Amino acid sequence: MHRGPDELYPPIEPYDSGMLDVGDGNLVYWEVCGNPDGKPALVVHGGPGSGCTPRARQYFDPERYRVVLFDQRGCGRSTPHASDPATGLRHNTTHHLIADMERLREHLSIDNWLLYGGSWGSTLILAYAQAHPERVTEAVIAAVTTTRRSEIDWLYRGAGQIFPEAWHTFREAVPEATDAGEVIAAYARRMESPDPDVRERATAAWCAWEDAVLSLETNPGPAPYSSRPGPAQQALVRICSHYFSHGAWLRENQLIDEAHRLAGIPAVLIHGRFDLGGPLITAWELDRAWPEAELTVIDDAGHLGGPATRRAVLAALDRFAT
Repeated sequence: MHRGPDELYPPIEPYDSGMLDVGDGNLVYWEVCGNPDGKPALVVHGGPGSGCTPRARQYFDPERYRVVLFDQRGCGRSTPHASDPATGLRHNTTHHLIADMERLREHLSIDNWLLYGGSWGSTLILAYAQAHPERVTEAVIAAVTTTRRSEIDWLYRGAGQIFPEAWHTFREAVPEATDAGEVIAAYARRMESPDPDVRERATAAWCAWEDAVLSLETNPGPAPYSSRPGPAQQALVRICSHYFSHGAWLRENQLIDEAHRLAGIPAVLIHGRFDLGGPLITAWELDRAWPEAELTVIDDAGHLGGPATRRAVLAALDRFAT
């Protein structure tokens, strides 16, 4: 198949899909595409709460990979959906998602698999791999995050030093927050309001801030957050604020401190030097703590990546396919 180094593989459709009962009333959507006898790989989407996309399938050689994608609890095609205020989030935590991944692996009779994802997906990949290192063959991680409270504080407060006007608007949307450190919790409370107008205003303000942080990146398409359909936006903001107000239920620095659990797992870390949403320091610290990890810094990319990021991801996945 003739393909340029930064060209995705052609679009493909799943050959199998379903809804997996993971308990607590949740059904998780999953799909499999590529070669049924190929190397198993799991796509771990970002957000949290974004859902998987058809484009993610195209990073894998369909002749060599058996690619599994799934929508994490409460988002995408999984049910019940977090855009419905009646959907409780008590059973939607990092630890629940790790258990869901294991249940999906067992359901598909996969012994072990490569993990690929970015942003929040990288946090979940690391948490899963540290809990089940024997189930992970390799990892390819872009836009590295570990969801430390310091990272959350940077994204939702510190970056306001670069975008003060947008941060002021973001902050003013939750005037009940007693200080800057209470902003995320205030948004989480608003997303639980029975008043749809309160939820919609909080969703719009959150998405406007996220778009502002990404506004310096080369992105010819629509606004990454505000252009999503209404229910998808609400689920994303509700789940994000829920996770981030709890520090993703991880100890501060846990995923870097516990990187020794990843010994023997080859990995490629790919990070844009001007990623304002998740500064490079996290990827650099993880690379130093994980001997088998190989860090590639993309000097002309941010959080959304670009041609060089895409080329690095494709090269890593092609290499690990053999």
